[in-house]
Amino acid sequence: MQKLLSYIITPFFFVAFGLCLLIFHPIQWIGFKIFGYSGLKPSVSKLNYCLMRSTNILGTTYRFTNNFDLPTNRPLIIVTNHQSMYDIPPLIWYMRKHHPKFVSKKELGKGIPSVSFNLVHGGSVLIDRNDGKSAIMEIGKLGTYIEEHKRSAVIFPEGTRSRDGHPKPFKPMGLKMLLKKAPSALIVPISINNSWKLVRFGQFPMGLGAKVRLEVQQPLENTGNLDELIAQIEASVVNGVNSFK
Repeated sequence: MQKLLSYIITPFFFVAFGLCLLIFHPIQWIGFKIFGYSGLKPSVSKLNYCLMRSTNILGTTYRFTNNFDLPTNRPLIIVTNHQSMYDIPPLIWYMRKHHPKFVSKKELGKGIPSVSFNLVHGGSVLIDRNDGKSAIMEIGKLGTYIEEHKRSAVIFPEGTRSRDGHPKPFKPMGLKMLLKKAPSALIVPISINNSWKLVRFGQFPMGLGAKVRLEVQQPLENTGNLDELIAQIEASVVNGVNSFK
């Protein structure tokens, strides 16, 4: 019954989601061309708030839990599990004070209104997942960028989305490069739950009534022992996912 209802509701969601992308594309372009990054940043934040709100059509709700005072005067490395593309708008919105930048596949760098423009001009990096050496170099550039500008990098070390909510093992190379290039960064593990339910049927129809939850785990300092640190980060993220179920 829910899937049948979703066939009816999903087109309205796609219209709302698509309108957000189309409306904010010229806003981002104008802001960036006139004011540079300072003109782009507010429009990106508001775009992602609107993208979140468009999922309310599907009955989606969001809860962001952060019991820690995260600094805005030093870089952050945000490490999180990955369940769907719908992880990204709440991460950008709720972490907007920290200017989150992403490691994204190069295919997203063109052809998508608003999204491609922000990825290309907003400080994120685009990687070729078939060229591991080049990808690691680009991630290193992101680490250098956040170290210099005191911004944040978001990385999904699983490498791909979990289709059923169960975390996949971390692939540590990209995260290790970020830790090396941004040694002063505070590491912020975040556990994401239930966003996979938005795409439980695939891309069409959408899942209804997902209760998406994002929880900031205990931040960690870079101790220099990267293998041990990455294992600790992974355990923190995974425990936050498993404890929710």
